[in-house]
Amino acid sequence: MKEEDYSVSILVDQPPNEVFDRVNNVRGWWSGQIDGVTNKVGEQWTYRYQDLHRSTQKITELDPGKRVVWHVVDSHLSFVKDPKEWNGTDIVFDIRKKGAKTELRFTHKGLAPSVECYDDCSDAWGFYIKDSLKNYIATGKGTPNPME
Repeated sequence: MKEEDYSVSILVDQPPNEVFDRVNNVRGWWSGQIDGVTNKVGEQWTYRYQDLHRSTQKITELDPGKRVVWHVVDSHLSFVKDPKEWNGTDIVFDIRKKGAKTELRFTHKGLAPSVECYDDCSDAWGFYIKDSLKNYIATGKGTPNPME
C-alpha cells in the first residue's frame, strides 16, 4: 500500500487568480525570514525560522489561477535525526473553481507518515494553510507568527 503525502484543502470566496497571487506572496502568510523572489518560475528562495528550519525552494511551475509548485533543493530541520528530510520533496498548490467558491488543495509530496517530521510538519502546514493563508486570501492579512 502506497503511503499518502500530506494534503489539506480549503475553500474560499475569492477567485482563482486572487488565490494564486496570495499563495505567491509567501511573506504574507508564512512566518520567518524569506529571501529571494517567490513568484517567478526558475527562481529560488530561502525560508528560515529561528534555528529550527531552513529550506531553499525552486519554483518549478506557475500556472496562473491553477497551480504553484516549489521543489525543495536544500533543507535543514534541526529537530529530526535527518535534517535533510525535505530535500527533493515538492510543495504543490492546486487551485480550482468549486461551485461559487475556489478550492485550494495543498500537498507536500514526500511528507508522509513514515517521515520523522511528519507530525510536527503536518501540524505546522495545517496551521499555515487552514489559518494563515486562508485569512490572507480572505482579508489580505495573514497570521503567520503564532509562536512569536
